[in-house]
Amino acid sequence: MGRLVPAVTRALDVLELFLESDGTLSAPEVTRRLQLPRTTVHELLTTLAARSYLVTVPEQPGRYRLGVRTYQLGSRYAEQLDLAAEGQQVAREVAETCGETVHVAILEDTEVIYIAKVDSTHAVRMVSAAGRKLPAHCTAVGKLLLAALPEAELDARIEGRALAAMTGHSITDAAELRAALTAARKRGVAVEHRESNPDVSCVAAPVRDRSGRVVAALSISVPVIRWSEEREDELARLAVGGADALSGRLGHHGGRG
Repeated sequence: MGRLVPAVTRALDVLELFLESDGTLSAPEVTRRLQLPRTTVHELLTTLAARSYLVTVPEQPGRYRLGVRTYQLGSRYAEQLDLAAEGQQVAREVAETCGETVHVAILEDTEVIYIAKVDSTHAVRMVSAAGRKLPAHCTAVGKLLLAALPEAELDARIEGRALAAMTGHSITDAAELRAALTAARKRGVAVEHRESNPDVSCVAAPVRDRSGRVVAALSISVPVIRWSEEREDELARLAVGGADALSGRLGHHGGRG
């Protein structure tokens, strides 16, 4: 592996701060969050703005937001990622059937990234967005994706790491998480009850590529006021059907690879 270039790393650190902000940042905020010298931050912001990765906010002097170049790169990435486009289409079809919020997510280390989302048609719905990251162990999609990993890879991702809680119902014990993953493998779906959001329950099913490898998960999220054991069984069947449909679009035609 080649040597990392410090200047490039710092520039990317600056850009990634905007993923966690409300959309704009000032130079002092970047300085404080990254613990970099003010001169270095000024040079980084000036360079990124000159290349259109950042732009200044006209009505807020001294503040920056992401520029058109980041949109162009993201659009090109999305064009090449069939999973996101196909996932959005299937999620829409599932949501039209059940009237609930449907997500498609992938796994990145110990977090899930939502790459597609279709909102519920009900007045009470969950607040989420495509592109958002959440701890995998707190979500149904994350449990399912972790459960699909080879044992050695799973160990490498969870052993010795703290399992942070998002709600009072989140799993924070490694043994309890492993039990949940075993249950997900046996059942073929994963469930979470109020673990990432105290007002939401969720069921997820695996999405496979042409080789049979689990590459994503499709979930249906429901406010607890509309959740019951009967509803869980119904939504589990719908999630499996949607995940199978998406798997077929990716070239999977049965079997577990």
